[in-house]
Formats: sequence, structure tokens, C-alpha cells
Amino acid sequence: AEAGPPPADDKSAQQEIKPEKIVPVTNEKGTRREKAPDTQAPERPKGADVLTEIGGRVIIQFNNQTIVESNEAPRMNRGAKDVYYEDLPGSRTRETIVRDNGNQIVTIRNRNGDVIQRSRITPDGREYVLSYVDERYYQDVQDWRDPGDDLPPMRLTIPRKQYILESDLVEDPGDYYTFLEQPPVEKVQRLYSVDEVKRSARVRDIARRVDLDTLNFESGSAAISDSEVKKLQGVADAMERLLKKKPAETFLIEGHTDAVGSDNANLALSDQRAEAVAEALTNAFGIAPENLTTQGYGERYLKVNTTGPERQNRRVAIRRITPLVAPIASAN
Repeated sequence: AEAGPPPADDKSAQQEIKPEKIVPVTNEKGTRREKAPDTQAPERPKGADVLTEIGGRVIIQFNNQTIVESNEAPRMNRGAKDVYYEDLPGSRTRETIVRDNGNQIVTIRNRNGDVIQRSRITPDGREYVLSYVDERYYQDVQDWRDPGDDLPPMRLTIPRKQYILESDLVEDPGDYYTFLEQPPVEKVQRLYSVDEVKRSARVRDIARRVDLDTLNFESGSAAISDSEVKKLQGVADAMERLLKKKPAETFLIEGHTDAVGSDNANLALSDQRAEAVAEALTNAFGIAPENLTTQGYGERYLKVNTTGPERQNRRVAIRRITPLVAPIASAN
């Protein structure tokens, strides 16, 4: 069927989504835990096998794909005034991070470890919903499936340069803002969890992408030098402008490698690269860590089809995934 032109804005992109009543993230009464939950998920989908652990990252295989999972706590909790955890009904947990500026970052995870709701609560009591997914989609933890399987094949009706922005072709730094504020390229059928977006290429591709081609990683390394950090100035400024308009924006940072090395090692390395960029955006440019999420994809999506060392494949990409993971009204 003819899909028609892309949505004109985020609101029209979400017009297929039925309004949901979202209760405050602190609404339920929890039982305080004496220590943090285990970073490993208490349960995993049926058929999920842990292959190995590399540098604190767990490589898991299920649904005919291999994924890397990492612990975001060190990045999220760094410099926090206080962090505490509570048990909620249904084997869920609630984490509260208290920052020096009075903001509280409250995250609810289901029994599978997926983030099902995350909010920022400001000192004046205002709650910004950063991500939310209806728990009905997680009733059976043993049967995780790719939500992209419910969607028809994507049909782009716009030029490629309006779908993927390559940083080495950017002449005006303001182009990052103009590009990132654009809505998804098709209507969003429902809200997804951040983890679903990370795992589903079809869902992820609904959002436009910025390829940071100018950022250089040495082979086998995730380190970013000071000179390389400066190359993030344009995209960081765009994020800051977007967050001033809508404090609940969420950006996915994707890490990639070339095809040199083992698949599992490259998955871990690409995840480290994504995390390194997130750390740089927070430490050097002040982008709040809760507005950033990271995921490595290893050598799965080569930009240059070669098995040899290739700088263009050692890269990071950024998508604004807010319309996929949160009701737009909450972002204002």
C-alpha cells in the first residue's frame, strides 16, 4: 500500500497511537532494597543463551541474532548525590537517582531487566516522561519477539540525504539541529521500549540517522582524543537546543566496527565506542546522561563492504528516538 509522505511532525507521527493514561513513575508503593539488584537480568527470553562476557559486557544470542548488553549504571550514576532501589509488584524494580541539582531520575524495569518507564522529576515536582511502554507487551517474558515483524517493509519516499546525514558533508553546524528535529519517516504504530528499539532494526530505522563519519577511532580502540571530542560540538549543540525545547528527548548512540576481529569482540568494542561518545557528550558538553542511550552493533552494518580494516566502518551514529519511546505530549 502507498505509505504517503513522511509525517509532518512528531505529533502526527504518533496519531495511530491511542492515548494512554500514564501514572506518575512514583505512584506505586515500593519496598526499599538494602542493595542494588544484580546487573544481570533476573529472567531472559526463552531460548536466550549467554555466549560470553567481554569487558563487563554480556554477549547473548536469541531470535537468530547476537546482541550485546551492558550496564548503564556507572554512566548514569556518576556524581549522583544518592541512588536507591525499590521492589515493586510483578518482580519489577524502581531505581531513583538523586542529582546535586535536585533532579531525580526514576526508572522502572520489568522482570526481564527492560526499562519500561523512565522519568525526570524536577525540584518543583514536574515529571518529564523520557520513555514509556505499555506493560501488556511484556506479559510473557518467555516469548520476546521482534516488534518490527508486525510492520510492512519500509518504503522511503524521500532522498537519502534527508534520511541519513553524513557529518563529513555538513557545511553549517546548524544542519545537525535542522536534521535531528525532523519527525520519523513513517507513522509510529505504538510506543516501544528503548530495548525494543535497540534490538529491532526495522523499528530503529523509522528514525532518521546522523552518521558521525568525521569521528575517528583507531583499529581495536574505543578511545576518543580531545581533538576528536571537539568534532562532537555541532551535534552536541543541536541536542542542547532540542532539549531546551523538549527536556524529555532521547537519543540513541549506535556503535559500529569494521570486520577485523571476531564477531563477539566487535560487538563489545562497538558498544564501548557508543558509550565513549555518550560519556564525551555528557562530560564535555553537559548533555544529561538520561537523555542518551547506547548500543553496539559490531560489524553487522558495514558502511563499506570489506572484510579488511576500514576507517568508515569504525564509526558512531545518532538517532533521535523520542517519538518511538515516549508520548510526545510528555516531552513538552
